[in-house]
Amino acid sequence: MKTRFAPDRGLSSRMLITSFLLGLLYVGFVALLIALTKSAVLAVVIAGGALFVQYWFSDRIALYAMHGRIVTPEEAPELHGTIDRLCALADMPKPRVAIADVDLPNAFATGRNPKNAVVCVTTGIMRRLDQDELEGVLSHELSHVAHRDVAVMTIASFLGVLAGLITRFGLYGGLGRNRDQNTAVIVLTIIAVSIVVYAISFLLTRALSRYRELAADRAGAMLTGRPSALASALTKISGDIARIPSRDLRQAEAFNAFFFAPAISGKAGASLSSLFSTHPSLEKRLDRLGVLSRELGEQA
Repeated sequence: MKTRFAPDRGLSSRMLITSFLLGLLYVGFVALLIALTKSAVLAVVIAGGALFVQYWFSDRIALYAMHGRIVTPEEAPELHGTIDRLCALADMPKPRVAIADVDLPNAFATGRNPKNAVVCVTTGIMRRLDQDELEGVLSHELSHVAHRDVAVMTIASFLGVLAGLITRFGLYGGLGRNRDQNTAVIVLTIIAVSIVVYAISFLLTRALSRYRELAADRAGAMLTGRPSALASALTKISGDIARIPSRDLRQAEAFNAFFFAPAISGKAGASLSSLFSTHPSLEKRLDRLGVLSRELGEQA
């Protein structure tokens, strides 16, 4: 699907490489499942079933977890109107539109492809941003849909989840019931490899997530022609997120990779390393938007 969002070859190549590497990990993981369950059929059913659910129902799962609901044009005319204009400008299919009734100011896009995508905004972000700023955020989210990186991130995150589940199963299930030394060694080996797979998957998805946010910032700002509006939205949201109760931020952290801006609990700068971050730093995003604003000759 071709749209008027600026293409990003760097993003496309990174998605391809990440998908290939995760595919190799996935094949290896199925082999581990076969060793753990001693049944190739059961292993394929477990892995395939989990992937099927995550791929086909990721939008519903995300909406349910964030207390979001699909809204009609009659229920949210201004929001629908903005998305209608942006989709017409980008020459792309209109995704379903949802609102999550939470104070956390954020937005996210999900779905397996552009025809089955959902763009969700929170009531918190709608209260805080003006029309131009909200348009910048929505353009950013629509670019994720157009670039198809939402689907890649959904599949990429699946492997890490599966690795974590197998690690728990091995620790609390198989290891506790098996007293045979050889079996215990096998289970420990599977757990160790699962941890390695989880770590590799974690780092790959984080690296892709950071790049795709910069790509969406650029593509979204180029579509609207107002990088300053997106920069203003980023500044507002990042400042207001710091004032959200830590309990609410911890509940939302699982969706950081999909959010417009990360929900970070605790004090700013508490992260051990940017290597583990789902998003580039606010300073880097603002710097990139500033450069783009000068390139486009945007008026202050």
